[in-house]
Amino acid sequence: MPFEAGRTVLYRNIDGPRLASVRPCRVVSDDERGLLLWLARGSAVAIEVAADGRGIRDMPFTEWVGRPTEVVTETWRGPGVLKFIPPDADHSVWFFRDDRGAFTGWYVNLEERAVRWDDGRVAGVDVIDQDLDVVVHPDRTWEWKDEDEFTERLAHPEHYWVPDEAAVRAEGIRVIKAIEAGGFPFDGTWTNFQPDPSWPVPSTLPPGWDRPAAPRR
Repeated sequence: MPFEAGRTVLYRNIDGPRLASVRPCRVVSDDERGLLLWLARGSAVAIEVAADGRGIRDMPFTEWVGRPTEVVTETWRGPGVLKFIPPDADHSVWFFRDDRGAFTGWYVNLEERAVRWDDGRVAGVDVIDQDLDVVVHPDRTWEWKDEDEFTERLAHPEHYWVPDEAAVRAEGIRVIKAIEAGGFPFDGTWTNFQPDPSWPVPSTLPPGWDRPAAPRR
C-alpha cells in the first residue's frame, strides 16, 4: 500500500485499545527504504487527556489507567519533524530541528511496527508506542530515554500494552549498532531536508481521523 508523495496521512499512536495521539503528516517519499513523513509546525493534532487536561506523563501510570479520558484537538507548536518509518521494523526515526530548521539530532521512537490503512479520503499508519526511546546527537553519541516510565508501566501488565520488555530492548540495541556504525539513516541522509514551501499546513483533522485502530496480523 504505497502512499503517493505529497499526500497527507495520519500518524496515529494507539495505546492498547485507546487512541493516544493523531498527527497529520505530508508524505515526502515512500519507497523500498521506507515511508518518510513531514509534520509541520502549526498542524492540528489530537491527543488523549484526562478530564482535568493532564496527559499520561503528568501522573503515575496507576492513576492514569483508572481515569476516564478523551481525545482533544490541539496545535503542534514545536519545530517541524521529519519522521522515517523503515519497513518491517519496530521503530521510527525522527529528525529533530531547531526553530530555524537546522538539524539538531535523531530520536529513535521504539514502537510496534506501523500498520497502514487507506479509507480513500483519509489514510494513515497506526503504531503502538513502546515508551522506551533512544536520543541520538549529531555526532552519533546516544542515550536511552524514558527508562523510568518504561519500568513503571511494565510493573502493571494488566494495563500496559507492551508485553515483551526484552524484545523492545533488543530492537533498541539493534538500532544502536546502526547508529554507532553510521549506517542509514544515521549517515547524514535527510539532515538538510527542507519541506516544500507550497505544502499547506493542516489546520483541521480530516473526517475519519478517529476511526478504529487498524487490525494487526
